[in-house]
Amino acid sequence: MKKKLFIFGGIIIVLFVALYFVTSYQNNQTVENVDNPYGTTDLEQGTIDQLDDPNYDNQVLPDELSETMDNGEEVTVYFYSPDCSYCQQTTPYLAPLAEDMDVDMKKFNLLEFGQEGMEYGIESTPTLVHYESGEEVARLVGQHPEEEYESFFDQYVLN
Repeated sequence: MKKKLFIFGGIIIVLFVALYFVTSYQNNQTVENVDNPYGTTDLEQGTIDQLDDPNYDNQVLPDELSETMDNGEEVTVYFYSPDCSYCQQTTPYLAPLAEDMDVDMKKFNLLEFGQEGMEYGIESTPTLVHYESGEEVARLVGQHPEEEYESFFDQYVLN
């Protein structure tokens, strides 16, 4: 009886190890075969799943955002997390809206850069912030209807 349990346990362990290696291989292939704006292959699964989704184009990395702020450039940033259910519901209508309104909305992935995002006072996701001259002008926190994002763009970004 002990021998059967030992064999059964060994088979389960071998299957889990094989599953790990297959998943890891598939993730590496995905990261290598799509446009990867992060410059690293050590990405969280949620980020890997969104790499080929056009709604998550126009990523801004922490150094780029910091430089933009230091230069006093105007920028609108959508802080999100790939694992956030509210972000997953908001991005499919917010990203096309920004594009249709000709708003250059940068996207900042807090799953990958959570620590770096703290300097911008982000407490929850999704958060949309507009900056001018390196200073915050307006902020919209949480999931909102499309009309509120359109008003935000009209009032603060396209004025």
